[in-house]
Amino acid sequence: MNKKVYVPVVESELRRRSVSMPQVIRNASGIIILNKRIKSLIFSTDIAVIHNSNPDAVMAVYPFTPTLTITQALMSASFVPLFIGVGGGLTSGNRSVYLALQAELLGAYGVVVNAPIKNEVIKDISSSLDIPVVATVVSENDDFEGKANAGAKIFNVSGGKNTIQIVKKVRDIFGEEFPIIATGGKTEESILQTIESGANAITYTPPSSSEIFSAVMKNYREFK
Repeated sequence: MNKKVYVPVVESELRRRSVSMPQVIRNASGIIILNKRIKSLIFSTDIAVIHNSNPDAVMAVYPFTPTLTITQALMSASFVPLFIGVGGGLTSGNRSVYLALQAELLGAYGVVVNAPIKNEVIKDISSSLDIPVVATVVSENDDFEGKANAGAKIFNVSGGKNTIQIVKKVRDIFGEEFPIIATGGKTEESILQTIESGANAITYTPPSSSEIFSAVMKNYREFK
């Protein structure tokens, strides 16, 4: 018999203003990585947001050349597993391999490579690391088999409005066992549709610090 279990909640007065992952993400199967089950990932490099949120993991990918300084800062702010970007577009080749190895030594749970990366570089990274390589895919025409054969252990599907179709195609090719992380969109309905299409875990993009602070300042003005 299934019995609904009451979950007590203990809150902090000073931490009420935090970023909570959409509850619907709990419907995902999750991916067990290094003995931790991960269903929700926050897509952010904002240390303040990361420190005041409740995801299972952090997806820290940014549009600049990856550096060890940024990796160290993000590792210090995150209480949960961190998946860090190590290039694949502008930054690639041996530099990406070195950045990936440094990320592993600092404690990252996985490294994320961008969609343009060559399969040869994925192979070099995967053969150098013990943590998984997460390969970002953005199109139905991506070389899924080539990336998987090169050593990508997880796909990070980020295809905008086409994300669900890409997830379905990956499932058609690899079956239900290949791990898929995917962007879920902004609504609970779109997140659930992404899960139902075959995604095991969902990345959630939180409001920015400026957006959160804008609402705070509005309350302050009204209070005065």
